[in-house]
Order: sequence, then C-alpha cells, then structure tokens
Amino acid sequence: MGSARNTAIAATASALLFFFGTGFSPVPPLVLLAPLPLLFLASRTSALWTGIAAFLGGFFGAANNWAHAMDSVDVPLPMALGISAANGTVLALVALLFGSLVRSGRAVVAAIAAPAAWTAALYGVSLASPAGVVGTPANSFGDWALVLQPAAYAGMWGVEFLVFLVPAVIAALLAPGVTRVARLRAGVIGAVVVTVALAAGAVRLAGAGQSPADRHVALIAPNKGRWAADITSADGQALLQSYVDAIGALPGSVRLAVLAEADFGITPANAAQLTGPLARLARERGLDIVAGAVLRSDQGKANVAIVVPAGGTAPLTYTKQHDLGADILGTGRVTIPGSRTGIAICMDLNFADPARSYAAAGSSILAVPAADETANGWQHSRTGLLRGVENGLGVLWAGRSGSLMIADGWGQVLGETRTDTNRPGMATVVAPMPAAPGATVHTRLGDWFAWLSVGIAAGAIATTAASRRRSVQ
Repeated sequence: MGSARNTAIAATASALLFFFGTGFSPVPPLVLLAPLPLLFLASRTSALWTGIAAFLGGFFGAANNWAHAMDSVDVPLPMALGISAANGTVLALVALLFGSLVRSGRAVVAAIAAPAAWTAALYGVSLASPAGVVGTPANSFGDWALVLQPAAYAGMWGVEFLVFLVPAVIAALLAPGVTRVARLRAGVIGAVVVTVALAAGAVRLAGAGQSPADRHVALIAPNKGRWAADITSADGQALLQSYVDAIGALPGSVRLAVLAEADFGITPANAAQLTGPLARLARERGLDIVAGAVLRSDQGKANVAIVVPAGGTAPLTYTKQHDLGADILGTGRVTIPGSRTGIAICMDLNFADPARSYAAAGSSILAVPAADETANGWQHSRTGLLRGVENGLGVLWAGRSGSLMIADGWGQVLGETRTDTNRPGMATVVAPMPAAPGATVHTRLGDWFAWLSVGIAAGAIATTAASRRRSVQ
C-alpha cells in the first residue's frame, strides 16, 4: 500500500509540475522541478512502481494541449494523445535508468546519465517525427534569453540537458545510501556545468545590442483567420487591399515587410494579380515584401513565400521544406537580394534545417511567414526564436492566428503583438533590427551535443545491463 501511495503522489506531483511548467503559457521554473518527484521515487522503490509513476506523470503532464487538440487541425487529439504517451514512455525509461544507477551506488553517473538520456530521446524524436519537435522543456524558457544562450554552442539539446540536469543532481544528492564523497562530487559537477553554461551565455548575451540597427522591419497579418483566399475572388482582393493599406501606413524607415503564411491562393496564370500590386508598392516605398501563398499547378499544391524586392527585380519564390499537407516540398534556400535575410515558413523551424543552412551560408535574419491556431502561437514563435539562438539569426515570425514576433540573434524579443481571430482588421508590429551575430558553434558543428548525450546514455545503459548480468551470475 505504501508503494502505491508514494507512486500516486509522485505521479500526481510530477504531472502537475509538467502541466503548468510546459505548454502554451508555461511557468518555466516548474519545469526544473517536474522530474524531481519521479527521480526521488526511483531511488527508493522498485522498477515497476517507478515505471508506472513516471509514465503517468509524463502522460498527464502533457495533457495541457488536449483541450486545444480537440479543435486543432495541426495537432488533432489522437496525435496529442500519442505525444503524451511518448512523453510518458521516455520519462519512464529515464527514471528507471536513474534509479538503477543510484541503487547500484553510482549517483554521480546517474546525475549525468538521466539528462543525457532525456536529451538523446528528444533528439531521436526530432529525427523521426514528420512534424519535427516543438513544445519541449527548453521551449518553455522562450522568454528567458540567458537560459537559451547555450543553444548557440550546443543547440537546443544543450538547453534540454541543463533543464533536466538540475532535478537529476538534486535527486542524486537526496538519494538514500549515497556516500558523502559521491554527494559532493555530484553537487560540484552539477554546479560547475550549470555555472559554466550560464556564464558562457552571459558573455554571449553581453554582445547583444552593441551593433546599430541596420534596418527597421515590420510584420503584418490579418486578425481574422483564413487560408489561401483565391486571389481572383472578392475576398482575396479585399485581403490584398488590406495589406496594401497596412504597408502604405508603415513608417518610412521600414525596409522589410513580412506577411503571414498562405494568405492567398494563386496559380501560375494569376500570380501576377498578387505580385503586381505588391511590386508597385515595394518600388514606391523602397522596401522588400515577403508574402505567403498556396501555389496550385499541374504538379500539385505548394506552400510558398513570394519575395518581392524593393529594387524592381523579378519576384523570387521559396517553397516550404517541411509541410504535412503539401504535394510539393522545397529543397533550396532563397535570400532577399542585397541582404543577408533568408526565407523560411512556419513548420520549417520545427527542424534544424533550413535555419542552420541559412546561417552557414551567411544569413543573419530569417523572415518567416507563419500560421498558428491562436492558443499555440506563443509556443511556436518561441520554437522559431530558439532556432535563431542556435544559429545567431534574428527571427521575424509573422504568425496569423498566433503571434507577430521580432527577435534578435540572441533570443531577445524586440517587438511582439498577438493576432487574434476575434478582432477585426490587421495586426502590425514594427521594430529596429540590429545586426545579428550570424553562424555559431552549433551552426559549424551541428548536433554534436545531442550525439554526446546519445553516447553517455548508451554507455550508462550498457554499464547497468552488465552489472545486472554479473549480479545474476
């Protein structure tokens, strides 16, 4: 009865901490505590009860998106339940590994192996999932620029490791049977790793804002949600006119306007009805315009961003590289002429590329037409912001039914406003964009830290398995 009661307490406490520490409106410090009840239990009870508690804690901790999923097109309820089950399974495996190591007297290894295993599992999900990865614990710290800076060195995986390292070290320090020397080692190692990571982040963050703004940028989106309004229809023409009016009202200092994803439905035959008016406006105002559209042709449907240059040259077309609903996917980069601004679209930033390839090619800003589902707008925009920190890119997230967000290459939000389907008219945000730092250690070395985590986790699992075989013999 005692084991069942402790299991219920640990599962409930962890689920609540994950529920409120992650999701669409997270309280980030709670994420640091969320695994602690499960790891605490793992060092004191059997593998069976540990696995049950951790699975339930992870499963119900991810229930903060279920209500949204009931009406979601992007993440319907069956998918949300699958995500919750995967979260619970991963958490159970990590807790079981931690418990096995601690009970065998290797508290220091447990404190490092648990966050490594968590990070390795998330990395595996990111490689396997057709939708990429979003809404992880690192995502919860989207407004905590200092905590995100390690991503420039180790990718988002460095942040995931740090977030899980804190509760793992605390649990190792509190585990029964751990020697004083082991406690000291675990505490020192954890403190050193966290201090060095945050200190390196502070040094990097100190360089933010030292470069003068090289251009003002604007993000514009309609508050009323729509998808691919036919450019030849009255609705499409009215939307285009709303954009023309909004761009015309921008301050004269603005040199780039980014519109939302897939606003217009076009074909090769009628695309000029969209690009023509935008091209005239771009020349008159001396600014570049990036517009989102769905392009239908004989080959199928493509989600595109059309770049209309200020200089009057022919429009360029970027095709979204990651899209679950398109027939045609893009494979290449598009950069606004005469600038270091690359183009990506919404879900593209759920993945390491194309953001990393843009930074490696010399871009310092990403212009991102996007479309969210209101509730998840903050979370998804911070996924984009995190990709920006990884690669030293400023991010211009023009999210319809979500957020318009301008962030610099250090992850600091310079301007933001909500786009809400319940309000009429257009939403606009304008901000000066300083020169971003550009390519980072992560850009150059890629997912080295994720693979290091895989190696640490694999080594810990192998060691545990070998110890069990010896004990059986």
